[in-house]
Amino acid sequence: MTSQDTLAKMQDTLSNVFGFSDFRAGQHDIITRILAGENVLAVMPTGAGKSLCYQLPALIKETKTIIVSPLVALMSDQIAALKDNGIAAEMLHSGRIYDDNVISWRRFAQDDTKLLYLSPERLMQPRMLAALQKLPIGLFVIDEAHCISKWGAGFRPDYESLSQLQDAFPQAQIAAFTATADKATRADIVAKLTKGNASVIVQGFDRPNLSLAVLPKKQVKEQIVAYVEERHGQSGIIYCLSRRETDEMADYLQQAGINALSYHAGKDQEYRAICQDRFMSEADVVMVATIAFGMGIDKPDIRYVIHASLPSSVEAFYQEIGRAGRDGGSSETLLFYSLQDMMKRQRMIFESDGDDSYKFGEYARLEALIGYCETTGCRRQTLLSYFDEASRPCGNCDNCITPPEVLDYGVDASHLIEAIYQTGQFFGASHIIDVTRGAQTAKVTDKSHDALPSYGKGKSRSKGFFQTLLRQLIARNVISVNLERYGALELSDEADAILQNSVPFMAGEILDKAETASKLKRASHNTRAAVEMSQEDAGLVGQLKALRLSLAQAKNVPAYVIFPDRTLIEIATDKPLTKEAFLQVNGVGPKKVDAYFEEFKEVIERYLSHIA
Repeated sequence: MTSQDTLAKMQDTLSNVFGFSDFRAGQHDIITRILAGENVLAVMPTGAGKSLCYQLPALIKETKTIIVSPLVALMSDQIAALKDNGIAAEMLHSGRIYDDNVISWRRFAQDDTKLLYLSPERLMQPRMLAALQKLPIGLFVIDEAHCISKWGAGFRPDYESLSQLQDAFPQAQIAAFTATADKATRADIVAKLTKGNASVIVQGFDRPNLSLAVLPKKQVKEQIVAYVEERHGQSGIIYCLSRRETDEMADYLQQAGINALSYHAGKDQEYRAICQDRFMSEADVVMVATIAFGMGIDKPDIRYVIHASLPSSVEAFYQEIGRAGRDGGSSETLLFYSLQDMMKRQRMIFESDGDDSYKFGEYARLEALIGYCETTGCRRQTLLSYFDEASRPCGNCDNCITPPEVLDYGVDASHLIEAIYQTGQFFGASHIIDVTRGAQTAKVTDKSHDALPSYGKGKSRSKGFFQTLLRQLIARNVISVNLERYGALELSDEADAILQNSVPFMAGEILDKAETASKLKRASHNTRAAVEMSQEDAGLVGQLKALRLSLAQAKNVPAYVIFPDRTLIEIATDKPLTKEAFLQVNGVGPKKVDAYFEEFKEVIERYLSHIA
């Protein structure tokens, strides 16, 4: 096939199979490289259309394609979407009955389809590898490829075995895809999957439709209820650190009358499937979850992602917030952050099974996230700089919208430093704050720390004030936490300079409870609507969504498999009443015209007659 033939085939498949008139940014280059036989690692932001980048060339290539996917739910959804476009595809996984897996394998082996989805565990079984080696496998697609790297967010040991693929199938290409990978993670993925032989394409990490905000964690349940209530009718995700916290947060929201669900690995498979289906199909579900929820979730209209606790790294944070606003509409991210969270994360790294180099890397990644939380500048600039991407101030984060005042807290910092020094650098944060504020606790009196010169020097400040200040001092490496000595606070050389008043300690203004509540309200400046349209068209979108939901329920597939939100919005704007006009809508191919045109036409006609 000549290059001109290839381009024509690409455009024909894009239009007549997937229903799109143009490629999105970056897709054409990635697809062209795969069709040219290159190994590829593509890093694309969530919502950039990475699935098309491997599904389209898999249809054009003469050989068979294996798509490695980490989650059964993700496989099932992608298979449903492909079949709804008239594309034959099969999958094998342990959640299906044996006979169904046998039928799917036969269809793949006998050339009824060129696409087979497998989990890494199933793919790397010796019997499966031996069976595949008898077939003309031309391409392995590794989705969520960051899972292969210990440096990446969401490392999965089962993925590591994929490093054997190139030796087992030396003639096959490998195309890896992920939405999040810093430079070290990208290098690790390429080394493991292709022994360094891959083109790395970084599409960019900027998601300008996402607003970014960080707030101090005061009474987080009350804060989150207030935030969610202002977004009544919108879907969101709230990430918690533990299963217990997840269940407690969901219960609290339910008691406040919010349509909230709890999701974590401790729930049984049937319960999780029901929760995921409700989240994908209903308009106002709030999913409270651990990181067990989210990978492969293709719900386009998630309007906010809240982190009730500090994530493990910038990569994990970026991947999790990337689930918001996949339809391109304005969406929010909000991270609640406390001293206790920071120290808990440090301890989790300290107690992990990794070697010293791994722990050092994890500490560095956590410190980068703390830097994002503590910055007084543009948060988007800070976030993108982690991925080596330059940007201008975004005007869409809390610091850009309401620039924080930067003050000198050197005197208050010196009170904490003095208390740490005079108590011998043996005690943790709570005790040091008690000494500084002049608290009469049993521990303070038993240790005679109420007789120290530093005792009570900070009595005019609240406990919350010193917790925030101490967090900032730790983030700037003025003070360190010695986890081998049960969290004892220790001083750096810079601490001595602050104590001697030779240098200031400049930090963002530390807000009290009322000021934090006000900032929480200001964080909602831009999510009143996902897209700008007339009230009339917005009403039609609602009716089209209702039709889509009924069609999806009848087929037992997620709603977006029928049409994504952006397609419904375009239908509501254009109001196509002929098959030819319906086919011009992005996301509508011939198969979907045949399947859905008459029902959507009926809704549009009924709507037009009502407003006439």
